[in-house]
Amino acid sequence: MKRRNFLWVTTALGLSLMGGVALQASFPLEAQEQRLAQSQTALLVSAAASLQDAMQAIQTDFEAAHPEIALNYNFGSSGALQQQIEQGAPVDVFISAGVPQMDALDDQGLLRAGTRQDLLGNRLVLITPENSPLDLDDFSDLTQPDVERISAGEFRSVPAGQYAEQVFNNLDILAALQPKLIFANNVRGVLAAVESGNVDAGVVYATDAALSDRVTVVAIAAADLHNPITYPLAVLDEAANPEAAQTFVDYLSSDAARAVFEDFGFTVLE
Repeated sequence: MKRRNFLWVTTALGLSLMGGVALQASFPLEAQEQRLAQSQTALLVSAAASLQDAMQAIQTDFEAAHPEIALNYNFGSSGALQQQIEQGAPVDVFISAGVPQMDALDDQGLLRAGTRQDLLGNRLVLITPENSPLDLDDFSDLTQPDVERISAGEFRSVPAGQYAEQVFNNLDILAALQPKLIFANNVRGVLAAVESGNVDAGVVYATDAALSDRVTVVAIAAADLHNPITYPLAVLDEAANPEAAQTFVDYLSSDAARAVFEDFGFTVLE
């Protein structure tokens, strides 16, 4: 018997001597929980960092509706998650913040046929620390000399960074901004840098900015300045539990999940 189990039984026995029923009540409850855990199917869901809060909220409702399935999340930049899957990570469901990352997996035959769909949309915004003295109201204002440090996601691996690069290119300001750019490995890293005041401004999704009371949204990128922000999802071809994975994917299109996504500011795609 492991030490923690010995301590639990000792404690329960002491309670039973004092209260008469504690031990009798505890053992059936523990056995029931063990049976449930043994019968559960565990799913590994890799999802873009910008989805973290919404997905954690959805987890509670989903597992209540499907107690036979236990969700395990892996959050990060979509590019990093893509690479993990390519290297054999045992992922059941992938939700990307960008189409290119999903396309790359699709091209390699790593997605389960018929499961890919576009789930959500978002907006790209420019933020500054709360009470920043800078007078910014457009992305082009980032060229001002008093703007010295700008945070963005890595252009190569972070979809939010790739969208930011498109905005800078289309406004013809990328060359001027290059010396000011400080890169983060996911969009939440950008948000944290702005919240801390370590940078003067940052480019994040509208949903990330809405989570913080320590930043101010000063501009929203026009939709024609970047590719559509689309969150595709799919079940992986090597998913260990494809049926449970499809159950979860179907749930993400339900009215209950839709309400959660909309509460967090996402656009639910039809």
